[in-house]
Amino acid sequence: MQASTHHDRHAALIAEIQARYAQFSPQFQAGARYLVDHPDDVAVSSMRSIATRARVQSAALVRLAQQLGFAGWPELKSIFVERLRTRPAPYAEKAGALAGKGAELVAEVFAVQQRNLAATECASQAALQAAAGLLEAAGRVHVAGFRAAHPIAYTFHYLYRLLRPSVQLLSGQGGTLEMDLRALQSGDAVVVASFAPYSSEALLVAGRARQAGCMVVAVSDSAMSPLARQAHASIVIAVDSPSFFPSIVAGIAAVESLAELLVARAGPEAVQAIAAAESQLRELGAYAP
Repeated sequence: MQASTHHDRHAALIAEIQARYAQFSPQFQAGARYLVDHPDDVAVSSMRSIATRARVQSAALVRLAQQLGFAGWPELKSIFVERLRTRPAPYAEKAGALAGKGAELVAEVFAVQQRNLAATECASQAALQAAAGLLEAAGRVHVAGFRAAHPIAYTFHYLYRLLRPSVQLLSGQGGTLEMDLRALQSGDAVVVASFAPYSSEALLVAGRARQAGCMVVAVSDSAMSPLARQAHASIVIAVDSPSFFPSIVAGIAAVESLAELLVARAGPEAVQAIAAAESQLRELGAYAP
């Protein structure tokens, strides 16, 4: 069987899980989320160890496999084994080897960030292209991210605005988020960033965007996150950290990549727009001489 067929089977399985996720029991949801977020672990680990990490009973994984149309766990696991054997490049493993080298916290932090970046790069290629297409086709673009995810949203807003001055940041400053959401219209696109624990404001923005007929681009930590499940394009970022707080490094890299991709796809027009913006900033005294 060709590699593309293996990946097609895995993609079809993930699509089915996403479509049925809301109807699953809590145990099934926990197991399904682990399958989607940790495909390499599923391929190489025992069912018992996966159940422990997912915090479900082993029997729940067997029943989940049967709910998804497989005879049992081994048949479901084979999909993940095939994917692992045929994927194009083991970026995550190479970066993961860095983790744990050196006992000092600084070394550990940088190693984990390397792994986050590699994992996000490996997982986000298709999603970034899809997101770029949605934003290019949108009448207007809005960006939102709150609390810890705000730097991710603000970075994308700042960069994309150099190319597209009409981009709006939904900040909700002064408690006016509901007023900001009135601006959403059919044909717009909304980029929303959040990761667990998910911001209630981010979910409000995504829900309102769907109601208004907007296309939603999610930047979150799981393809099964409540934000991703409302999105038309979902960019999944790794947020692991040895600290008490999730990391935003891969999220920043993802939105920088998205902005650069939009510039590259726009061609000469983008270059002219950015040159005009830079010239205006200099004239306004934004940069020190």
